[in-house]
Amino acid sequence: MSESPLPDVVRIARDLIRIDTTNYGGGNAKGEREAAEYVGAFLRELGLEPEFYEPVERRTNVVARVEGRNPDKPALVLHGHLDVVPAVAGDWSVDPFSGEIRDGLLWGRGAVDMKNMDAMILCAVADLLRAGEKPERDLILAFFSDEENGGVEGSHRVVEAHPEWFAGATEAISEVGGYSIPVGDASAYLLQVGEKALMWMTLIARGRAGHGSRVHPDNAVTRIADAIQKLGSTSWPVELTETTRALLDGMRDICGDGTGDPDHVAKAAGPAEAFLASTWRTTANPTGLTAGYKHNVIPDMATATVDVRVLPGMEKRVLAEIQALIGDDIEIEIFHTDIGLEIPFEGELVEAMVGALGAHDPGVPVLPYLLGAGTDNKALSRLGIAGYGFAPLKLPRELDFTGMFHGVDERVPLDALVFGQRVLTDLIRTY
Repeated sequence: MSESPLPDVVRIARDLIRIDTTNYGGGNAKGEREAAEYVGAFLRELGLEPEFYEPVERRTNVVARVEGRNPDKPALVLHGHLDVVPAVAGDWSVDPFSGEIRDGLLWGRGAVDMKNMDAMILCAVADLLRAGEKPERDLILAFFSDEENGGVEGSHRVVEAHPEWFAGATEAISEVGGYSIPVGDASAYLLQVGEKALMWMTLIARGRAGHGSRVHPDNAVTRIADAIQKLGSTSWPVELTETTRALLDGMRDICGDGTGDPDHVAKAAGPAEAFLASTWRTTANPTGLTAGYKHNVIPDMATATVDVRVLPGMEKRVLAEIQALIGDDIEIEIFHTDIGLEIPFEGELVEAMVGALGAHDPGVPVLPYLLGAGTDNKALSRLGIAGYGFAPLKLPRELDFTGMFHGVDERVPLDALVFGQRVLTDLIRTY
């Protein structure tokens, strides 16, 4: 007996996973060209006219416009990124670029972040156009490169070089929102209406070079190690915004938790606990160490990289707090920053997204949340475009979906992809 054909959304997500678009950061990447060409070919089959922009060789971005029924309404941007973070194959249960289907799930780097949403966008638009329909308003479809490096060669370069591609757009939807989480014995969907600012920094410790056998207190390696230990073990305090207060109030209503402790409330989210706890405090995670060039030589410099995410508007204060924590003898070099965002959980688009989820999963509440990481919505905000995270997925309660962002064994249920495609189709048909 032959197997049933895969739904288009699964097939396309699998095809994109099989195109290795690893982005190591700092300009070192395999490139998104083949994935962009795949997307462009699909868009042409739908009768659209994709445009490509490659600011650096192989770092390819693709954008297309879909004519809506009502050109007087502001356009809506649907966007995703085509690059993925590195995957160490030996750590995985499957080849991370095989797009393997196992146990009703699609496995591979990008299954969660974010080739799943890329496929959902393409298939939702295809649903309408193949049926001879138009979306309610003009849609701008954008598939960016380099998001995993802060969008330096992707969304930021695109909005600088081709702002006309986004003419008439006031709102956008993309990744890291619209998915379900457990809340106690019930469930809820999270709709992302904000994201933290980022500061990627290098800490530099200097000392005096010398022989490894000497008594040598002026050691850059021990100095950087001390700084990283202090920073990495710091517990940052809870600081709530309008969005995170609303999220916590909603979770308390659902699970009946009367405690005032946000971290206690987060426990009701099961596998998503740590993901939510990062949204109401600063995080400053050491991500790399570099020091030395021979085992018996004490180097005169040692460095560490740190990924700092702060609540919108708190960058200067947190930077000063980090300097005070690690000491004035440690230099801080900022090599990439981007803004935080927070917009109200209200308006016609929010109502439409909530309604689309409710039509396909009735009775499940939708709560606002603030993403602890960042998306290409930061770049689009420079054009006055308000961005939301809405990649709708109905997920099994036990699946640690949020833990798979940049993690091992990324996988997404096939039926969740089909669910997301249908929700997006209904949204763009009516909004």
